Amino acid sequence: MPTPESFSGLEPLLTPVRRTRSISRRWGPWLGQGIGIISAALLSYYLIAHFLLQSVTVVGVSMTPSLQDSQRYLLNRWIYHVRSPHCSEVVVLRDPSDNGYAVKRIIGMPGDSISIEHGDIFVNGLQVQEPYLVPGTRTFPASPVQRQSFKCAPDQFFVLGDNRNNSMDSRVYGPISRRNILGLVIW
Repeated sequence: MPTPESFSGLEPLLTPVRRTRSISRRWGPWLGQGIGIISAALLSYYLIAHFLLQSVTVVGVSMTPSLQDSQRYLLNRWIYHVRSPHCSEVVVLRDPSDNGYAVKRIIGMPGDSISIEHGDIFVNGLQVQEPYLVPGTRTFPASPVQRQSFKCAPDQFFVLGDNRNNSMDSRVYGPISRRNILGLVIW
């Protein structure tokens, strides 16, 4: 019968049996961190794209010569949460005629009276000076009448495309609600 002394030289050869950890115990912390990072990235993208900045592509020629068809710009979506839109700013809006998106310039503010006659625009009786247009550009009513008038309600804006002969704008669908203005175009 072996004695305890006879095993003393074999101790280095005897090692405890290592139990392999399960995959979930080895990769669990890494997997949780990876899911957390991906979730944070997706949430950040969503918040930035829907509330801060968004890339927009101009489709059509209604804003020529200021903005060209197929060019990309940034849309500042947060600015109008801090302040209201201003005259002559270029904005992206939800087009009331087809519920799509459109890029237009603000001409009239809440409470303004706008009239279009003889190729000129008047806001509150004063002729609008538009240095962003090609000199000599005329603005005519959308209908076959010689004069067109609008009154903006307290939460409405009057918008026009810079390409006045080829733009579907407030001359057709009237002043738009503030809630339809999505943001300011930055270029």
